[in-house]
Amino acid sequence: MFKPQHVDAFRKAHPEGKVISHPECSFEVCQKSDYVGSTEFIIKTIEQSAPGSRWLVGTELNLVNRLAEQGRAQNKIVEFMSPTVCMCSTMFRIDPQHLLWTLENLVVGRAVNQIKVAPAEAEAARLALNRMLDISP
Repeated sequence: MFKPQHVDAFRKAHPEGKVISHPECSFEVCQKSDYVGSTEFIIKTIEQSAPGSRWLVGTELNLVNRLAEQGRAQNKIVEFMSPTVCMCSTMFRIDPQHLLWTLENLVVGRAVNQIKVAPAEAEAARLALNRMLDISP
C-alpha cells in the first residue's frame, strides 16, 4: 500500500519533512525513508522530534492517527503515507476492551485467539522479528 511515489510526492511538497517507515514496508520505500524501525522506534522518534516537525509515516493507520493527535500540542504534523486508507483489521481489534478480555482469559489459564503455525513458518517469522529488532536502537 505504501509506494516510493508517495515518498517522492511528500518530499516535493514538504522538503523539510522527514519520512519514517516500518521495516515491513517494501525495500524501495525503506530506501527512500529517512528512518526505518519498529513500531516503538517510530513512536519514540516522532515523540522526541522537534516541535513543528512534519512526518510521513509508513505504518498502521491507527498508530499514525494517535501520533498525529499527540503531536498537535507541539505543532507536529504526522501524515499517513498512503492516500488509500486500508484499515488493518487485526490491528483495529487491539483496543482496551479486547486487551482486557485476553488478559482475563490468560489469568484463568485460557489462551484465546491463539495462533499456531507450522515449525518452519514459525522459524522464518522468528528470524524476521529478530532482524527487525536488531535494526532498532
